[in-house]
Amino acid sequence: MSSLSQGVVTTPLRSFAGPRGLIDKYFYLAASLLFAAIVIAGFSRTVDQNLLHAAPPRPVLLWIHGFAFTSWIVVYIAQSMLVRTHHVAWHRLFGWFAAALGAFMVPLGLTVAVIMGRFDAVVLHLSDPAFLSVPFFDMLVFGLLVSLAILWRKKPELHRRLLFLATCCLLDAPFGRFDFLFNNSLFFPCLDAVILLGLARDMLVNRRIHIVYRYAFPAILVGQAFIIYLWRGAPAWWLGLTRHILGI
Repeated sequence: MSSLSQGVVTTPLRSFAGPRGLIDKYFYLAASLLFAAIVIAGFSRTVDQNLLHAAPPRPVLLWIHGFAFTSWIVVYIAQSMLVRTHHVAWHRLFGWFAAALGAFMVPLGLTVAVIMGRFDAVVLHLSDPAFLSVPFFDMLVFGLLVSLAILWRKKPELHRRLLFLATCCLLDAPFGRFDFLFNNSLFFPCLDAVILLGLARDMLVNRRIHIVYRYAFPAILVGQAFIIYLWRGAPAWWLGLTRHILGI
C-alpha cells in the first residue's frame, strides 16, 4: 500500500522470504537456462547427422537458421542475467539487438521451412508438405508475441511474460527431435508444460495468473490443436496449398 511522506508518494518494494522469494527473483533466469538445456538435449540428437555431417549436405540457409535461433536463446539468457544483476541500461541497449534478431528470425524461419520442405521431398524423398503448418504457426505466434513485447517494453510485467511465451513457442523444434514425441505429436504438450511453469510461478508469487497468460495460453492451445489437424489430417485444401508453396 502506498504511503505519503513529506508530500512524496512511496511504494515499498515487495519482499518475499523463503522459496517464494527465490522463485520471484530467479524464475526467468532459471527459465532461460531450462530453454538452453532443452535445446541442447533435443538438437544434440540430430545435429551431427542432419547438419554437421549430413549426406547429402543441407542448404547453407539451414546453418544460418540454426545460428540465429541459437543466438536467440543466448540473448534471452544474457538479458535475463542483466535484469537479475540490475544492469537495466545494458538490458535496454541489447534489447534493440534482440528486437532486430527476432524480426530477422520470422522471415528466416518461414523461408527455411519452405526450402527444407522442398529439400526433403525432392532430395530425400521424404515428402510431408502438410507439416508446413507447424513451422508457419511457430513463426506467426513467435513474431506476434515478440512484437507485443517490443510494443510494451516499458511495462515489465507484460514484456517479460510475452518474451517467455515467445521463446517457449520455439521449443517444439528441440522437443520434436525425440522420435517418440514427434511421432505421437507430443512436442506441443511438452512446450505447453514449460509454459505452465510460468503460470505456476504467478500463482505462487502473485496468487493469480497474469492477464497475458489468461489470454495468450488458451489461444495458443486452440491454435496448436488446429495446426496438428492440418498436419495429421491433411485436408485436401491444405495439402494442395502446401504442395503449391513447395512446388512439388
